[in-house]
Amino acid sequence: MEKIIDEKIMKDTARRVCNWGKWGKEDEIGTLNYVNEECIIRAAALVKKGMVFQLGMNLDTTGPQNGASNERFNPVHTMLWSGVDAVSGRELYHHGPPKDHDPELPWYSTNFSDDLISMPLQAATHWDALAHIFYRDLDTGEIFLWNGRKAEMVDSAGCWASGIDKYGTKMAGRGVLLDIARFKNVDYMLPGEGITAEDLECCARAEGVEIQRGDFLLIRTGDADRRIREGKWGEYADVRPGVEFETICYFHDKEVAAIAADTYGVEVSPNRSLVFDNPFHWLALPMCGMPLGENFRLDELAKDCEKDGVYEFMFVSPPLLVTNGTASPLNPYVIK
Repeated sequence: MEKIIDEKIMKDTARRVCNWGKWGKEDEIGTLNYVNEECIIRAAALVKKGMVFQLGMNLDTTGPQNGASNERFNPVHTMLWSGVDAVSGRELYHHGPPKDHDPELPWYSTNFSDDLISMPLQAATHWDALAHIFYRDLDTGEIFLWNGRKAEMVDSAGCWASGIDKYGTKMAGRGVLLDIARFKNVDYMLPGEGITAEDLECCARAEGVEIQRGDFLLIRTGDADRRIREGKWGEYADVRPGVEFETICYFHDKEVAAIAADTYGVEVSPNRSLVFDNPFHWLALPMCGMPLGENFRLDELAKDCEKDGVYEFMFVSPPLLVTNGTASPLNPYVIK
């Protein structure tokens, strides 16, 4: 694919999709403002079969960070207390009797297990916060996050604007699966294969769905579940199918709430640019204010949608309330 995204295209497209100030200068949730009460009611009415589909990856060492060429790592699960501790009596020393306990009476400690998990917030299935990506003004060199705030609003203590905790109750509504792999008549798209705005529109038409304001779009390439089936991730993080840069205008014009994909980074890689890394991200989060969901699992849902011909549903995917966080791990649900 020709490397065509240069500085002029980036600046022109940034102006085209910029939503700064649209919901006031203090806004921190961007296109999630499109989700209102009517959206929720419309989504709830789509529940017909009572079927629930889980879209999240397991939080364990087999995740997508294997082989990734970055600083992220897969979740590390550590036991703090276990059944071995209970059997050995170690918990008795941790939870001994209170000071006023009668020594003539026996004392039975509560036997339990506890654990912790250590992980980057973007390690598995997750939403990116709007503060996750900055936009660099190519004329002045200034760096901004969503809604024109200075990049310094994100410091060593976290995101003091547009953190993941600001999404609140907005991550629920009408979801639409755009099964691009099925539309292209393949089990999965190949690494580096792009998805155009025309692909998105034609896929929706073929599925009999109309994309509406406030929708959550789930874009299936088949990539994540294919890697899980094969038991190896390879270049999943570096070379991937995904949306082309120009689709940012499509999503902006459709006024969608958010998009998510079954890939490492939603957008196609290698990028179609000699000068920009992740150009779609440059605009989606800091300029358009549109949340991105990554590493979703969509194959099981896609099979059911193909079976019953219904590609719209109730979608529920609240983030963890990580104060000032740049992202949050998820276990999203679709209810049909």
